[in-house]
Amino acid sequence: MKVGFGYDIHRLIKGRKLVLGGVEIPFALGEQAYSDGDVLIHAVIDALLGAAALGDIGTYFPSDNLEFKDISSRILLARAHDMVKKEGYLINNIDCSIVLEKPKLQSYRDAIISSLAGILHISENQVNVKAKTKEGIDGTGAGKAAEAYAVVLLQSK
Repeated sequence: MKVGFGYDIHRLIKGRKLVLGGVEIPFALGEQAYSDGDVLIHAVIDALLGAAALGDIGTYFPSDNLEFKDISSRILLARAHDMVKKEGYLINNIDCSIVLEKPKLQSYRDAIISSLAGILHISENQVNVKAKTKEGIDGTGAGKAAEAYAVVLLQSK
């Protein structure tokens, strides 16, 4: 078994969609990024790649490559998962935390879990998603950014 940890942060700006775990969340602000900016999926990608000792998201999906401009992070996650499977690993489970002051995410939790499980072809009971705030502390707490953390446990096939 191998464990990987992932983290991502993006500024929140007007004129972009807020996408978390492949689910579009209605909100006035969205993530500023080269791709669609899905901080949760980016954290999961880094956790997957890290567990398999394959580097990080920027190694395979660099922001200077036009192929990845505004790309759905769902596509990037599927590609990263394929790389991990080729190394001989299966996902045992994923545990994630989204850190965002607003909007409240409780009503989107099941959709995010379903989305991640669907992209990765795993059971929903292998995915856990939590939503946290920073209670007004730092830039994320001031509503200027979204953060995500992910831990992935892989097992050999």
